[in-house]
Amino acid sequence: MRIGICPGSFDPVTNGHIDIFERGSKLVDKLIVAVFSNPTKQPVFTMAEREEMLRETTKHIPNIEVASAGGLLNEYAMSHGATIIIRGLRALSDFEYEFQRALLMKQIEPAIETVFIMANTKYSYVSSTGIRELACFGGKLDGMVPDYVEQRLKAKFKDKYKV
Repeated sequence: MRIGICPGSFDPVTNGHIDIFERGSKLVDKLIVAVFSNPTKQPVFTMAEREEMLRETTKHIPNIEVASAGGLLNEYAMSHGATIIIRGLRALSDFEYEFQRALLMKQIEPAIETVFIMANTKYSYVSSTGIRELACFGGKLDGMVPDYVEQRLKAKFKDKYKV
């Protein structure tokens, strides 16, 4: 069985992420969407909330499993039998960062391949950071996040939205 992992903090999951999951899931038998904590980020949603939003917004993709993870990605991948890391790229700056990470991964775990999937142009400007900022100030989120995630963001920042 070909197992892939799409790792990230997903705080929150965006339509761009969902597009990458849908396309990436066609490349593997099972795609694990692994929610990792990032010590350099201050999340808006808890790990459990992010997992729940991912489960809700990916339930239409039959071969996806959502899990939380900690520690090193290579160790997590090997412990789950995964040999493919799937990463979405929006811009050249993403490529530079992800390319270095892929080279490091190849150095420490030669059995793991990294596959880059280019973002759909309609989501190339969407980032979780930008979504959090928009939500924090009560901005419009139309078409950038799944409806369920938009509801959760509006509830989280309810003082900014006229509901």
